Amino acid sequence: MIGQLRGNLLATQPPQLLLDVSGVGYEVELPLSAFAQLPALGEPLTLITHLVVRDDAHLLYGFLHAHDRLLFRALLKVTGVGARLALEILGAMDAGQFAHCVAQDDVTALMRIPGIGKKTAQRLIMEMRDRLAGLSAGVIPANTAPAMNTRELALNDAISALLALGYRPPDANRMARAVDDGTNTTEEIIRAALRQIPNS
Repeated sequence: MIGQLRGNLLATQPPQLLLDVSGVGYEVELPLSAFAQLPALGEPLTLITHLVVRDDAHLLYGFLHAHDRLLFRALLKVTGVGARLALEILGAMDAGQFAHCVAQDDVTALMRIPGIGKKTAQRLIMEMRDRLAGLSAGVIPANTAPAMNTRELALNDAISALLALGYRPPDANRMARAVDDGTNTTEEIIRAALRQIPNS
């Protein structure tokens, strides 16, 4: 099992990055929210990782914090939740915010995450409640983290859309935050961000 990688960041193409570890390039998939926190290309980076071995591939998933990997592994045990959906959840909200949603039975907040419908949200709450209770209280502070509000969700969705359009993580983060006035919808943030780009 590969549990950690330390090297230099070579390239990013969300949701994947390339990390040079002593001359070996590792392709690692991360939650989209993590890309805004990455260092510049060529700079050192340490990732906490989870390796999935399939018949046709070995897949590495990376996280900036150990508690995110802990939640990722717990999510994989939920019926119908695979690695891709677990990454979507971690890309939309951090471990504390997710734990708060579970504790408060907040189906609506979970349904804002791409790929999660009402039944999946209800199943996540039901199956994760006991698992979260069994995790270290210091790792996922369910009773202290605020629920992700509508503005944060809209902003994160807009950043994810800009990343999908090919913008670098720091640029996507900067563009979205520069035009968000706290009331915009995801679509309004994206349109406003794209309008700021000078015509070539």
